[in-house]
Amino acid sequence: MNITEQFRDYFEPGLIEALEQKSVFHSAAAGDTLMEIGQTIRLIPILLSGSLKVSRTDEEGRELLLYYINPGESCAMTFTCCMQQYPSEVKAVAEEDSELLLVPITLMDEWMATFNTWKSYVMKTIRGRFIELLKTIDQIAFQKLDERLVHYLKEKSRATASTLLHISHEHIAQELATSRVVISRLLKKLENEKKLLLYRNQIKLLREL
Repeated sequence: MNITEQFRDYFEPGLIEALEQKSVFHSAAAGDTLMEIGQTIRLIPILLSGSLKVSRTDEEGRELLLYYINPGESCAMTFTCCMQQYPSEVKAVAEEDSELLLVPITLMDEWMATFNTWKSYVMKTIRGRFIELLKTIDQIAFQKLDERLVHYLKEKSRATASTLLHISHEHIAQELATSRVVISRLLKKLENEKKLLLYRNQIKLLREL
């Protein structure tokens, strides 16, 4: 992976050189857990390829999707934990085979003071994720479940850059904090409206969605 090519539009040359010297390359297979709730954060992930899912879980294992991390992006929660030296409040899982750069948190303050593009990147990431969290809250509070489902499918498609989603009804139900029966009924309704096609553990989105 050519770091210079990947980040020349994000970072100044000095920061790219520092990334090449100080960060660690890491690959993750689809389904790998990269961060658990309560885990001490020692490395800041920057995604090179693939996608990561960031979520919250309760004591019973129920999960609520917060946002996706796409190539070139990082995790705002990681930044805030690093700044305050708090354990992670979220779980991060690779949605597909992914490649990452891992930056030691000991460099966080140094790079914030040294590289303007790093400071901008961190603040932009935090602001962007905050807006996404507000959207999630709005969906839960103000949108009907069928609207949340459509939004979820569109975001999933955007994160994986594919209109064919490899996902089960049960998994969707867990992420939207509802039952599989309800999700199956809503998906069947969308299929009848010719907005998607349902296969075994696969959903094909159509343009009308």
